[in-house]
This record gives sequence, C-alpha cells and structure tokens, in this order.
Amino acid sequence: MKAVVVREPGGPEALVYADVPDPEIGPDDVLVEVTATAVNRADLLQRQGHYNPPPGASEVIGLECSGTVAAVGAAVTGHEVGDRVCALLSGGGYATRVAVPAGQVMPVPDGVDLVTAAALPEVAATVWSNVMMVAGLQPGEVFLVHGGAGGIGTFAIQLATAVGATVLTTGGSAEKLAFCADLGADVTINYRDQDFVEVVREATDGHGADVILDNMGAAYLGRNISALALEGRLVVIGMQGGTRAELDLNALMRKRAAVIATTLRARPVAEKAAICRAVTEHVWPLVADGTIRAIVDTTMPLAEAAEAHRRMESGGHTGKIVLVA
Repeated sequence: MKAVVVREPGGPEALVYADVPDPEIGPDDVLVEVTATAVNRADLLQRQGHYNPPPGASEVIGLECSGTVAAVGAAVTGHEVGDRVCALLSGGGYATRVAVPAGQVMPVPDGVDLVTAAALPEVAATVWSNVMMVAGLQPGEVFLVHGGAGGIGTFAIQLATAVGATVLTTGGSAEKLAFCADLGADVTINYRDQDFVEVVREATDGHGADVILDNMGAAYLGRNISALALEGRLVVIGMQGGTRAELDLNALMRKRAAVIATTLRARPVAEKAAICRAVTEHVWPLVADGTIRAIVDTTMPLAEAAEAHRRMESGGHTGKIVLVA
C-alpha cells in the first residue's frame, strides 16, 4: 500500500509518499480501505519527532480516517466488508489502508460523503469526551473555547450551541471571528487586541465561564483561571503555549474550580471505544440533521501531505484540512 512516512524528523519536507507493507489485522480489528484522512496539530508534532505514537500503534502519522471496510477480524461483530465507516486512530491514517480496533470504527453519519467524513472522528471524539463527558457542560452555562476557527474550535462552537450554552470564542482575525459567529458563537474575542478575561467578565455580567476548552496550556493558565466562574472547569487539551506555568491555588480554591488536563491518543482501547459509542449515539444524529456540520478548509491528495502541513503551520486555515487517499 501507499503511505506518507517520516524517515527523519523535520519540516514538512520530511514527509515522503512511499510504498509500505500492508497492515495486519488481529481478531478484534477492522481493516479499512482509506478514502481520506485529516490533518491534526498532533501530526505536526509527530513529524518533528516530539510526539511518538503509543506502544503498538502504527508509526504512520494520522489520527482519523474515513473509508470502507475491507476485512474484519475473527472476533468482530457489527462491521461487514463494504460498510462506509470513519474511525478514530492511534496512528496510520496517512495511508491507503489501516488496521483499527473495532470499537473505534463508527458508521458515517447519514448525509455525509466519505471524504468529508474524514474530518469528523478526532474533533467529535475530542470535543464530546472533554466538553460533555469530562467537564459536563449543561444548558444555560457559559462555554469558552480558544482557537474557535480551528478544527476543534469549529466543532466545539456548534456542539455547545446545540447543548444550549452561551458560547464565547477567541480567534486571531476579523474574518475568522465572523466565521465563528456564523457557526453560533455568541461573543467573539480577537486575542491580538482584546483581553479575553475582561471580555468574558463583561459579557457574562461578572459570572465568568463555566467551562473553558483550552489548547494553549501554560501561556493561558493564569488568565483561564481568572476567567472561570465559581465551580468552573478548565479542560486543557493542548500545549501550543508551553508546558510549564505557575498555578495560583488560592485563586483556584476561591472559585472551587477544577483544572483538568487530558489526552485522547494514548487512552486504552476500551476507553476510546466508549467515547466512540457515545459520539455515535449523541453526536452523529446532530450531524445527520445538519445541527453540526464538518468544516473542511481544504482538500488535497495524500501525496501532498507536506503542503497540507505547511498550510496548517501558516495558521491560515479555518476548520479541517483533508487528505484524499
């Protein structure tokens, strides 16, 4: 099969489209003939040598895919050859075939084509597991997501709106913030010239954000705590702003608030399967009826993965970058 491989860590030029051995499937796996995959920020880190796959996972980059079932393991039920599926992966998406634990394989939502479906698994699983399962966002609460124009952000805005939350988001340009508003964001904040803590405080009459979904990490930790409401929940899912910061425990305790840091890729197979079941049950109907839509910025051939990485690194994209196998 064909796959994008990294022979030596480095820039986008390190990505090489090459022939590699076909994956082997175990009794609990599904073999997917890949139609498309999507680019995630973790892919850039792996290419640079900073984010190795978990033990046993494919060394090929790629955390999600869509396609058709080519084969199923002896113990697999519920999936048949020819099914249209999308999947949450621990690796292997930048290829024409990938072996996936059966619990991480989901049906394609009704009304979604196979290429677009590649943009859904990672964002849906990340947002649902963190915003709903971990932080427990409730109707009427205030939700702040940083980087609203990215893949995670565009999905989180739509899901929180569907839940009935008041949605605030940050972004770096008027164009991106206007797009976020069109998706349902009630308040948009340009992080280049506005203090999100002040905007959150003013927009909520001093209440603050009940749930914050943060991809920045250290750089935003103190301000995120300042922006939290009483009994607020800060969920950190990225470290674009660094890994180390001082935590004011007094400020956190006064608010009876929580700081939660999570990852998805390295979770046990059973946990990821539970998340995928919840996504299929709760999120896919919202996609099928148009309440939530996949936001695809650009579609490129898999062989042009290097250019896709350059586009993500430039910060010019809105939503997901999809690679067609």
